[in-house]
Amino acid sequence: MDTALPGGPQWTQKRIPGILTGMRSVIFVRIFAALGILMALVMGVGLGLGLAGTENIKILENFVDFAPALPTKIVDMNGTVITEFTGEEKRELVPLSELPKHLVHAVLAREDPNFYNHRGFSVRGIARAAYGRLRGRNLGGGSTITQQVAGTLYTDRTEMRLSRKIRELWWALQMERRYTKNEILEIYLNYMIMGPGTYGVEAASKYFFGHSAREISLAEAAILVIQLSSPSRYNPLDNPNDAMDRQRSVLTRMIEMGYTTREEAEESFNLYWDNYDYTRESTSAYYNRQDSAPWFSEYVRRELDTMMYGAMDYYRDGYTVITTLDLRYQQAAEKYMADGLKRANEEFTRSRSSRLTQAERTYIPVVDLLSLYFDLGSIHATSDAQNEQKAYSRFTRTINPVVDMASLLFGIQDLKTLSGAAFARLRDSAEKNTVEGALIAIENETGYIKALIGGSQFSQSNQLIRATQGSIQPGSTFKPLYYSAAIDSREFTAGTLIYDVPMVFYNENGTPYVPQNFRGEWKGQVLLWEALANSMNVPSLRVLDGIGFSRAIDRAALLLGITDPEAVRQTFPRVYPLGLGIISVSPLRMAKAFATFANEGREVTPIAVRAVEDRNGRVVLDPERELRVAQRQKGEGLQIISPQNAYIMTSILRRTVESGTLASSAGWGAKFTFRDERGNRFRMPAAGKTGTPQNWSDAWTIGYTPYYTTAVWFGFDRPGNSLGVNLTGATLAGPVWADFMRDIHQGLPPRDFVRPATGLIDAKVCTRTGLLWTPGCPGEITLPFLEGTQPRQQCDEHQNSGSGGRPSLRPVPFDTMSINIENELEQIKKVELDLDALPVRPDPENSRDQNRNPNQGALDSTAEDRRSRNYGIELPDYNPLLE
Repeated sequence: MDTALPGGPQWTQKRIPGILTGMRSVIFVRIFAALGILMALVMGVGLGLGLAGTENIKILENFVDFAPALPTKIVDMNGTVITEFTGEEKRELVPLSELPKHLVHAVLAREDPNFYNHRGFSVRGIARAAYGRLRGRNLGGGSTITQQVAGTLYTDRTEMRLSRKIRELWWALQMERRYTKNEILEIYLNYMIMGPGTYGVEAASKYFFGHSAREISLAEAAILVIQLSSPSRYNPLDNPNDAMDRQRSVLTRMIEMGYTTREEAEESFNLYWDNYDYTRESTSAYYNRQDSAPWFSEYVRRELDTMMYGAMDYYRDGYTVITTLDLRYQQAAEKYMADGLKRANEEFTRSRSSRLTQAERTYIPVVDLLSLYFDLGSIHATSDAQNEQKAYSRFTRTINPVVDMASLLFGIQDLKTLSGAAFARLRDSAEKNTVEGALIAIENETGYIKALIGGSQFSQSNQLIRATQGSIQPGSTFKPLYYSAAIDSREFTAGTLIYDVPMVFYNENGTPYVPQNFRGEWKGQVLLWEALANSMNVPSLRVLDGIGFSRAIDRAALLLGITDPEAVRQTFPRVYPLGLGIISVSPLRMAKAFATFANEGREVTPIAVRAVEDRNGRVVLDPERELRVAQRQKGEGLQIISPQNAYIMTSILRRTVESGTLASSAGWGAKFTFRDERGNRFRMPAAGKTGTPQNWSDAWTIGYTPYYTTAVWFGFDRPGNSLGVNLTGATLAGPVWADFMRDIHQGLPPRDFVRPATGLIDAKVCTRTGLLWTPGCPGEITLPFLEGTQPRQQCDEHQNSGSGGRPSLRPVPFDTMSINIENELEQIKKVELDLDALPVRPDPENSRDQNRNPNQGALDSTAEDRRSRNYGIELPDYNPLLE
């Protein structure tokens, strides 16, 4: 028998692999041991650092001692306090035992499902959060409920450092050692911020739902829970869609964990949103504070909501917000806007009453006669429908306040619902019949918002900041935006000859459009600068027609800062009324556009918050620095229009103030005349534009100097009413703008608009033809032109005329229509109503055929037929232009 000896070849082949495997195991064990020791050392050092930063550990075992709440100060650019966002926290304590279980379950499902099993921290949660941070993805927070409480009470959760996380972990371990799980959860539910200035579930429930957290529903519990992660983003009053999506995810999580059934969740979810009040606005908890500029403060608060994240809380963390406002300018704005609003509402009420009285005397008898003759009872002045309307009006104004008080006194919810509906109707009526207003002033070079008025009276029910949130038709103030594109097209200049006469424009779909001038007046032969300075509609639409919709829209969108293609498409319709400002835009955007002209064509970005400091004076937010860095990175892209274009537009708009629609408001220059340090008089140059839509629903003035741009608007929150012909951009908004601009320029040194060194040519032209001036011309004016576009031909209409001779007009082009208004008016006779000539009431069976328009075929002509007429018009028997 052969046997292998130890150490022989066979034995070696069998044993060597085993030995190697064992050696590897030993090496791996040693490596893991070394790593474990190293990690222990790191954790030890880190924990030591954390403990070193924690003073008087034994004394701090009193866990209710923490940093006191301090108000956040809002200061203007000079350091003067505007207001304080109070640090008095709105909190009501409620024991955990009195809260419904589904609220507790919602908190656990959303924030910490393993709360009752861990010892204050979750390794899995920390690893998940760290992995997400490394990958640049949000995989959820890594802090347990205990860590959140500890971090909020004893650390600064805005500090993104490892040392802070270690201190937070240490405090969480101490809390777990000292308190029970239920006590920690009770602290959490009563302490954490859950709404605007609202802390704890009890105060938040009353704020959002109007009742105690003890009565909270399943869906309401889910709404409260999502406030813990972001009280601003998931506020159901500000962002209902975002809140709805996150609420649904919480309910789904509760179903998965067995806390509720799908049927219960769906029923509660539907009930909540079926009764949701979409008209309610989110209100901040600072209405009892002193505030020198409430509209601006509210705008800043909303800006802070978008800037601050996580645990940053401007109601209690004691920040100092350095803003761009100048309280001296703000006070002037409030004074002149209050005067303008008072005058506007008094004039509107007077004119409206006069119009109604005239209508009742003139038209109601005619309507009654027609209703009786044709048996149309529903339109009769004493019909049931009319009586019902009068009765409802009396109920909403007189009886409903008593009903509302009774519903509150006796707790009758159905009655409260009825009174609320009546108040809503009364509020709608007030919005249609109350003149509101807005003003915003920005510094041209910096974009600083220097003054802001958002409406008549800031209150809990009136928080729409119309200066920034308004969606308003700008009227003729929109014209300079596409005039700028016309200048750059080189097809138009400030001296281009245009005819201001009635004419028809055809939209792209073939529909005709006949614009009207203010009060139906026509000037005939005018130059482009004069058409803009005096806000003539037909010449402006001829400019729009000449450059085309695409170039006009591109330039307007650029100046207004509208960059999204879909937003551009929705904002600017490709129809000719666009040229008269039928878009919807805020006063802030319009001020931004005009400030670009004043800023030599460079983009202006309005800004309200310059920096935010914490309670120790450390800058934690620096939005102005970020803006300036972004502007420097743009480089030449900041020049959105050429300096030459901006200067030409400014020179044209200066004539609006000097001799156009703003001349009277500016006191023919007197309001912009000041004295320098030596006592010498000088005039501050100013440019601007007025705007009044054709139904007189709004009144605008936007103007600027080398220092500031200010936009002023008056109108209604709800469309459907008219200010009347006596309240226009020139007569209502213009004086407010001029008085405000006069006050804020007191004491400023002289400054002129900067003229580019190259690219411009000045030419003296005839005021009638726009050609080079000759001694026979009736007037002269010097205008700037882009180099190469200046006129080279002398005026050929006045070469043979003596000085001051009467010029002969050029022939009217074939595509215009001229009407001798005076001759036509002489032929118009007052219509007399002949009762015997009234038609017999038609037979219903034959009414359709008998009432057919005999000229129906003529009205159905195609777009090609209309275009083939070269805009020629044959006057019908009735012409609305003669009204």
